[in-house]
Amino acid sequence: MEERGGAGQEAGSWQYRVDSYGFERPEDFDYVTYEEFFSRYLVILTRRAIKWSKLLKGKNSIQKSLKVKRYIRKGIPNEHRALIWMVVSGAQANMEQNPGYYHKLLEGEKNYKLLEAIRTDMNRTFPDNIQFRKTADPCLQQTLYNVLVAYGHHNKAVGYCQGMNFVAGYLILITKNEEESFWLLDALIGRILPDFYSPEMMGLKMDQEVLGELVKMKVPAVAELMDRHGVMWTLVMSRWFICLFIDILPVETVLRIWDCLFYEGSKILFRVALTLIKQHQASILEATNFPDICDKFKEITKGMFVTECHTFMEKIFTEPGSLSMATINKLRETCRAKLLAQG
Repeated sequence: MEERGGAGQEAGSWQYRVDSYGFERPEDFDYVTYEEFFSRYLVILTRRAIKWSKLLKGKNSIQKSLKVKRYIRKGIPNEHRALIWMVVSGAQANMEQNPGYYHKLLEGEKNYKLLEAIRTDMNRTFPDNIQFRKTADPCLQQTLYNVLVAYGHHNKAVGYCQGMNFVAGYLILITKNEEESFWLLDALIGRILPDFYSPEMMGLKMDQEVLGELVKMKVPAVAELMDRHGVMWTLVMSRWFICLFIDILPVETVLRIWDCLFYEGSKILFRVALTLIKQHQASILEATNFPDICDKFKEITKGMFVTECHTFMEKIFTEPGSLSMATINKLRETCRAKLLAQG
């Protein structure tokens, strides 16, 4: 089984600095602690891979069930990830119902304003990933460009907005398939996170407000601190939601969050955010001013708590306590009305 992100398989100092997704590790990367974690995690990965292989029995499909939900929460092995994401998100069914549609979008008439906007962001997408560099062979920039161009023409109400390039880039790294990445992007933007990426970004703004309300309920001292210093939630965590934790949390952790996001929907984003805030409540409450608070919110997304993705994922289902979709939908209604009233 492939060692995911483990330095054990990487020979030579240059390769050692690059993880198995192509991301360069920062200068201050703690290899020793990471190796300790990864050797433990590899045991879990191997065990999960055996269980998943038995569950799939060589089939290319899966039915939603409590067992599958449990398996997904415990992590999908990388070799099955693209398949499971495609099936549970409905992307597979959509792709099968629309044969040739993706290629038609690429061959059809183009909106040049859209192409320009996408082109501008190409070099800004993962400058720390060797697979997205112009010198890479194959260079994933062209694949990314195609997926975003097709999506912008498919969903004209959204077109293209910053943040989508990172999401599509991650999908490409996992599926290694242009058309599948397109349909997964459609599942995320069209169904799982409606209005997150539309010009008004109403869904995103609303969910940030919802998070604020949930923090009031679950971690009132932090909500009170934010109010006292007049810090809006958008300032500290809009990137958490718009990039779906890309570049905020370690790759392996982001992928584990996405496993659940494709199956369980947007509720997962609240669970992750609440866990980070609740776990680091004492540290956040030490902040005495606005810049301090912003720094604390950067700090809480680093370190071993978020690197240990397996225990982190267990935490997100226990730490915030119960979080029903009914509660979230009710809060969404009030927050939406409030935002619309503000105009």
